[in-house]
Amino acid sequence: MKRIACSLALLVAVGGAAFAQATTAFAGKPAVVTAAGQSADFEMIKVLLTRAKIPFEADSLLAASALSASQKTLVLVAGASTKGLGAAGISAEAETARLEALIKRAKELKMSVITVHVGGGARRGPLSDGLIAICMAASDYAIIVEDGDKDQFFTKLAAESRIALTKVERISAVGAPLAAAFK
Repeated sequence: MKRIACSLALLVAVGGAAFAQATTAFAGKPAVVTAAGQSADFEMIKVLLTRAKIPFEADSLLAASALSASQKTLVLVAGASTKGLGAAGISAEAETARLEALIKRAKELKMSVITVHVGGGARRGPLSDGLIAICMAASDYAIIVEDGDKDQFFTKLAAESRIALTKVERISAVGAPLAAAFK
């Protein structure tokens, strides 16, 4: 419903890769941000949201029970780090279960969901890809650093989920489309 109302199903083919941006600001404030894989990329997104003056709460281990109706948008920072998982004391299986429960609760609360992947190709692999697929299937919009989509993985997932996908050259360029997604 949000996808149609916000024209997020629009994908424009450019040189064989899908590039599209949300045509309308759709995400409500405040946002809540969490890591989907416990990578350090989570910290970078917090900085970008702060610079954009988007009100948000952040919790790398956010539990589904912590979501509330007052939060309007869930931002998932996708990219797994075995070091980050170890430091957080959470297994890959537990992280997957946490993420699935979190997304289910966000949908029950009718929250918008945005996936952000800024780790590029270095933050890809079987563990990351599994978490990314979960995030993308539940998202209304995704923003990625284009180096992470050399194999068109994100492009395919965005097309399957009928969501807009914005690709940027570098992490610092994520801030503009992320800020533009918010009403």
